[in-house]
Amino acid sequence: MKTSDFDFSLPPELIAQKPLPGRSDSRMMVVDRKAGTVRHERFLEFPAHLHPGEVVVLNDTRVIPARLWGTKDGKDVEFLFIGEAGPGTWDVLCRPAKRLKPGDIVAFAAGYEAEVLSLGEEGRRTLRFGSKNVRELMAGSGFAPLPPYIKRGKKLAHLREEDLERYQTVFAGRPGSIAAPTAGLHFTEDMLAAIKARGVAIAPVTLNVGLATFQPVRAGRLEGHRMLEESYVIGPQTAGLIREARRETRPVVAVGTTVVRALESAAAAGEGEVAAGDSTTRLFIRPGYSFQVVDRLLTNFHLPRSTLLMLVSALAGFELIKKAYAEAVKERYRFFSYGDCMFII
Repeated sequence: MKTSDFDFSLPPELIAQKPLPGRSDSRMMVVDRKAGTVRHERFLEFPAHLHPGEVVVLNDTRVIPARLWGTKDGKDVEFLFIGEAGPGTWDVLCRPAKRLKPGDIVAFAAGYEAEVLSLGEEGRRTLRFGSKNVRELMAGSGFAPLPPYIKRGKKLAHLREEDLERYQTVFAGRPGSIAAPTAGLHFTEDMLAAIKARGVAIAPVTLNVGLATFQPVRAGRLEGHRMLEESYVIGPQTAGLIREARRETRPVVAVGTTVVRALESAAAAGEGEVAAGDSTTRLFIRPGYSFQVVDRLLTNFHLPRSTLLMLVSALAGFELIKKAYAEAVKERYRFFSYGDCMFII
């Protein structure tokens, strides 16, 4: 398929810039694959779609406050800290990248300084901080690593605390992500309790969301795209619940595309069986993919030409997703990270 097949027109005002007052206040489009229909509900109705014995799988990764500003020669540079490269060194994305060359010194808050060690493609740099604890710098001065379509410059610093809370799931555990597993943002403790009360098992996995999740597809055809690597962990209890559910043909419900990639990657590595353990994945799920684990999916609405849109098209069918997105635009759904959700059944 061509990458351009996954284009769609989206009015900018439909891109949600802030979360709704309540996490579960969002709308939920229900996409019924068997009937080929879409219908409009509220996320509060999500538990009513679940039945005893089903397994709902969540991504319990914790987002780190990885967005910071530094200065070089008195001019601001924005950074996204994407991972530790070694003791005292971090790989980052920066903009405007042209301001930073090897040997340059960047000043951060609280007296932190870093030297630019090397240049990479697309704004990547490696910074050396020395012996100072960079995670303490993030905790004190970092912002939620919101995607670029959510406008949060330094002038909106008063929203820092709200974003640090709301761009994080209530079940977040292990830190390591530079983007939220956004389908999980709709859940509250009361919602989780309501799901359990229906006899539904809730099982965590951890996929640390990295550049792969929002890596743009630049190839003209899907076959030419190569995913970057992301790490995931599946615990023994979760693996056992899923294997038992599969044997008894009880549905496995994924909350978010990151959960889909973790479960399907584990199944591919285990010849159809989801085994416990730590691993990495470059799995690119696109139309034509044969799902081995996931039966249903709760997900947000995704960017044009994104691998996430291609994944949901693989599960629900290209034409049905195209119809659903057109309906979402018509009905003024809120799009992307802080937006509404879709349940594919």
